This record gives sequence, structure tokens and C-alpha cells, in this order.
Amino acid sequence: MSAAASTPAPSTNVDPAEIARFDRLAQRWWDPEGPSKPLHDLNPVRLAFVAEHIALKGATVLDVGCGGGLLSEALAAEGAKVTAIDLSSELIETAKLHLLESGLEVDYRQISVESLAEAMPGHFDAITCMELLEHVPDPAALLAACRRLLKPGGQLFVSTLNRTPKAFALAIVGAEYIMRLLPRGTHRYAQFIRPSELARWLRDVGFQLGDVTGLHYEPFGRRAWSGPGLDVNYLMSAVRAD
Repeated sequence: MSAAASTPAPSTNVDPAEIARFDRLAQRWWDPEGPSKPLHDLNPVRLAFVAEHIALKGATVLDVGCGGGLLSEALAAEGAKVTAIDLSSELIETAKLHLLESGLEVDYRQISVESLAEAMPGHFDAITCMELLEHVPDPAALLAACRRLLKPGGQLFVSTLNRTPKAFALAIVGAEYIMRLLPRGTHRYAQFIRPSELARWLRDVGFQLGDVTGLHYEPFGRRAWSGPGLDVNYLMSAVRAD
């Protein structure tokens, strides 16, 4: 295991209720049949999207909002030099403990992306930010911090939920209340982000837009894939413009 967690600096771009909610998920984060089951199923698709755009072996990659480390470990297994951050102390501890089983190397830190941007500007070849933007008060500020952390020409990879009636029906009503794939209260519809909004924020903070594709999930067969259709989940890439 690598460096110890940093003490999180004060940040206004965080909802304490969200941190508490994810703290409660920490103990079963790596259980493929537990509350994070959809993330386990989506993880190979998220990894493939990143790997299509950047050679991971030897790349310096930051995983922002890493949770218990599902994507962080997958990136490390592909040969990336991974730093992973989250503001949940419980999830960072879970992630570190899982390294004892996997034998992989990830530098987990409990620190905000804004604080890390002050300490390590221009350090990373790529940043992943998956299923996080819809949980923070100011997504544009988070994206700006990500740009500061990237090297010139570095790439950002984001996944989030579109603000559409279909996303409300599937991600909240279906996933949280009917099928109970996720704990109730995981998502708030008002915080879902339209692709046009995300694209505008990225351009405004200094990114050039890359690819966008749908991220799809069929829970009965536990099948996940990327492809046309952005009306529920989607993936987007962007490059630091200089």
C-alpha cells in the first residue's frame, strides 16, 4: 500500500449528507451482490471507455470520487500509476484494505480535488470522474480543479446522469424504489446534468470536448454496454485546451 491519506482541507463544494450516505455503503462496497452491484457491472465499460482514448500502461491517472476503489484498482491493473481521492473516510479505508487482497498499488488520499489541485497542478495524464458530478453542489468548480491537475493535453473522463424523464423513471423510481438496486435517496433528480450543460461547463473552464456516448445497463441480465442514446447515463471525454 502506498502513501497515507491526507487530512482533508475544508471545502465548500461538498454536501455532508452525501458523504454520510456513502459512508454507510463502505462495508459492502466490494460485494458484487451488495448496494454497489450496478457499479460492479458498469465498471468494465467505464474502464474500456478510458482505455480507448489513452494508453494506460505507465500513465499517471487520478480517480476523483474513487469510492471504495473499483475503477482505481481496474486502472492500476492495466498498468496506470493511480492516485485516487474521496472525501469519505470510510470509503478510503475500505479501498486501502482491499489493496491487501488485490496486491495492486494505488495512492489513496482523503482530500478534495480543489486542495489536490493546489498541491499537484499539471501532474496527471488523465483524470476519471465517474458518477460524482451529480452529487456535488458546484460541478463546474470541480471540473475547473480537474483541468488544473492535468498536464497540457491531458484527458478527462466523466460519467453522469442526464436530466430526463426516462432517467428519473429508471435511475430513481426503478433503481431505488422498485428494484432496490440502490439505496433510496442515492440520487436527486434536480442534480442530474444534461449533456449540453456539461459540455458548456467543460468549455468554460478550458477543455476541448472529445467523445460522448451512452452508458447503458440492463439489471435483470446485469448487462452493461456503451453506445448510442444519452437519455439516462452517459460518458464524456475532454482534453485540456492550452
